Amino acid sequence: MPRHTLVNNFLEYSAARLPEKAALIYQGRGFTYAEIDSMANSLATVFLEQGVRRGDRIAVFMDNSIEAVVSIFAALKAGAAFMVINHTMKAEKLEYIMNNSRAKVITARGSRADMLKRLTCPHLETIILAGSHNGALPCIRYEDAVASGTRKMVQSPCIDLDLASILYTSGSTGRPKGVMLSHLNMVSAAHSITTYLENTESDRIMNVLPLSFDYGLYQILMGFQVGGTVILEKSFAYPHQVAETMIQERATGFPGVPTIFALLLRMKSAGGYDFRSLRYITNTAAALPLSHIRALRELFPHARLYSMYGLTECKRVSYLPPEEIESRPASVGRGMPNEEVYIINEKGERAGPGEVGELVIRGSNIMMGYWELPDETARCLKPGKYPGEKVLHTGDLFRMDEEGYLYFVSRKDDIIKCKGEKVSPREIENVLYSIDGVLEAAVVGVHDDITGQAIKAYVAFEENASMTEKDILGYCSEHLEALMIPKYVEIRKSLPKTMTGKISKNELKAV
Repeated sequence: MPRHTLVNNFLEYSAARLPEKAALIYQGRGFTYAEIDSMANSLATVFLEQGVRRGDRIAVFMDNSIEAVVSIFAALKAGAAFMVINHTMKAEKLEYIMNNSRAKVITARGSRADMLKRLTCPHLETIILAGSHNGALPCIRYEDAVASGTRKMVQSPCIDLDLASILYTSGSTGRPKGVMLSHLNMVSAAHSITTYLENTESDRIMNVLPLSFDYGLYQILMGFQVGGTVILEKSFAYPHQVAETMIQERATGFPGVPTIFALLLRMKSAGGYDFRSLRYITNTAAALPLSHIRALRELFPHARLYSMYGLTECKRVSYLPPEEIESRPASVGRGMPNEEVYIINEKGERAGPGEVGELVIRGSNIMMGYWELPDETARCLKPGKYPGEKVLHTGDLFRMDEEGYLYFVSRKDDIIKCKGEKVSPREIENVLYSIDGVLEAAVVGVHDDITGQAIKAYVAFEENASMTEKDILGYCSEHLEALMIPKYVEIRKSLPKTMTGKISKNELKAV
């Protein structure tokens, strides 16, 4: 395998080595490495003509699509850092991210033209829209951009220490914070993961996860790194269709989260499908119940099942070898290749076997820091073994057994991890407080066997308010992304308080 220095090398080296091989299957059509590389070169040329320079930020505001994949690699070729933003994001949050990052360019669907027109983003200079739109927004057509640019290779000016991507994740303040990842961070993470998954160019990876979720994004990166084929679906909304596509396209890899696997196992016809082409399945976000592990092994008898743990700040932390899953179903495994993991206790010392403490990660895959948040960065990137080295303090409590296997205990903060993504309670609480008559609101995570954590909202109204739980859920549906809508709502006369008068979330969690 060639040595990849930059993330864009994943595409470029595979295009040089396997130009006519299908890199991506999307909506039934195969796109070769040569085609995608050519389109990315064309779009990168347009970016450069629009004034994009090394280190600039380019937003990719799209669903899973060939256009999103091309936009990512075009940004990298131009020397910029890409940001994949969930296509369902509401205008207010999108505007914050665009202004916080000072993105110079955005690529989006034409259907988002009206929304983009309402944004106030002083640093945004170029809008590139794919597909039809009403024409009221000055923009460049994506189709023209990939067709009119030069087909000549665009050489990135970057080195591996340069910024490659900013992945925005929920912050403790209720505002998204940008995780800065260098080319070195992303190349290192991808190389480590493909090493333990034993990926090769014969792999055909089925990806139903959103590219705005790092787990979904890395399926593209890892597939292109090894010269494999990625079968890209928009979502897992139609499980039967996905299952049929997996069989038709002879998928060898299937990454998922507990929610997806639960839906798959509920399909009455699932047992009738022939999944013998599957070589491996991966799970992260939350631990799979033992019953699901056994059911998945029956459904996919030829596939190796990998249980994993990770966080955006370093992509992946650990994996459990498939041969250990039966004897250690509660474990998330050991640190992945080229990475050191350890636990520190309250005294700041390395914890012994069985002792609970904070998980610390050491490796070239840990982030550069949070975008323009030095205090937040300093809280989790702390001095390491050597002078000047930084290690990642995850904020998660773990224990480790005598053989080095990790077991998740709990989270140190209030962030809710639902369906594999971090959700900020503060963001949901802000929406709840915007409802007329709301006096108090609190959002907590409650245990859920499928999603890891489910969102529960507690609300106290003014005396004459008449809203019901159903009304609150309807309001949340209008003002929040689908992932953030509470699963449970409970209306109370008042919420419990601490000695200092703050709402006691610990008491609510104990209910």
